[in-house]
Amino acid sequence: MERIKERLASLRQEADNAIARAEEAEAKVKKLEQQLLEKDQEITSLSHKLSVADEQLEKYESKLTETKAAALDAESSKTTTEGLQRKVQLLEEELDAAEKHSKEVVEKLRQVDVKAEEFERRVQRVEQERDQWEKKYEEMQEKYKKSQSELDELVQNMEGL
Repeated sequence: MERIKERLASLRQEADNAIARAEEAEAKVKKLEQQLLEKDQEITSLSHKLSVADEQLEKYESKLTETKAAALDAESSKTTTEGLQRKVQLLEEELDAAEKHSKEVVEKLRQVDVKAEEFERRVQRVEQERDQWEKKYEEMQEKYKKSQSELDELVQNMEGL
């Protein structure tokens, strides 16, 4: 009888431990899902910044083309040509800056994609662990029910004596 009580206490402790681990795993999953949501929002933000940078790049390229065309037309006037050349230089610097910014945004987006994939793998791994813990929990529940019924049967037999 003492052994059965000890076994029952042990099974209860194991069941409590399994529940605690399952709750901990669920908390981790929620935390990872929140992080994934934040990364998705960051990706969206960076995508928007990239599209804005692309629009600026097209605008600057258009301005550069217009400025170069104006420079060819105004070759007769030295002062006009010098002014246009300064504009071209400024636009090229702006274009370089925009291209640099665009490259940085693309690199950040790539890094975010890598992190998102890593978080997806982590979430899958945590879900697998959770499934394993749930299976163990169900097995322990079955063992507990079986032990409980055996204990009840033993108690009834002992009362019959």
